[in-house]
Amino acid sequence: MTGDDDFYDALSDAFAGPRRPVDALAQLPLDFQAFYIGHIKLYLDYAEAQLGDARSAIELVHQVFSEIQDAWQALMGEGNFEKAAWAILRQAIGLQLKAEDRRPSFIADGAVARALRASQDQFKIMESSRGLFTAIADLPPKQFDVIVLRHVLGYPTSRIAWFMGLSESVVDYHGRNAKERLRVQLGIPGTPPRSPSGKERNKK
Repeated sequence: MTGDDDFYDALSDAFAGPRRPVDALAQLPLDFQAFYIGHIKLYLDYAEAQLGDARSAIELVHQVFSEIQDAWQALMGEGNFEKAAWAILRQAIGLQLKAEDRRPSFIADGAVARALRASQDQFKIMESSRGLFTAIADLPPKQFDVIVLRHVLGYPTSRIAWFMGLSESVVDYHGRNAKERLRVQLGIPGTPPRSPSGKERNKK
């Protein structure tokens, strides 16, 4: 969501001073470095969509990575490491929004709202419907994540599946259910979503 230069400048600032400097990343275990490099941009995008600005997102994601590093060995023993790390990010954002007594910023933020309305899919039809953004914010967690990552931020299903620790078919399933829930709530005609197979339901 931020430009590359702004992103790296802000990230450097966030890790400067009393916090761990960016250069110190090279001193951390290689597997954590790989995790950090592979996840930082999506985590920041997801946080910024809800918190409303890059600075707040960087501060929060810095804290999240510090927490992940502190629990690294325990997390590596998790049956689904990606899902466990994603849960830490979601919880941190939820706690900050609760502490500030507000909803995700895309409900009111013009830039994010415009990006969603420009999407070439069902949401373009929905965009004039009153309460769309509030309805998205009220979706169940997995449905909310898929809608934000896919339709607000534009990430492909394969990457969403990886970061959330789900199969691609389950990501699609949550996306269909989210659209159906929104369709019903907003009074838009349509057909119910197809259920996943029993095998895929077990992967949720």
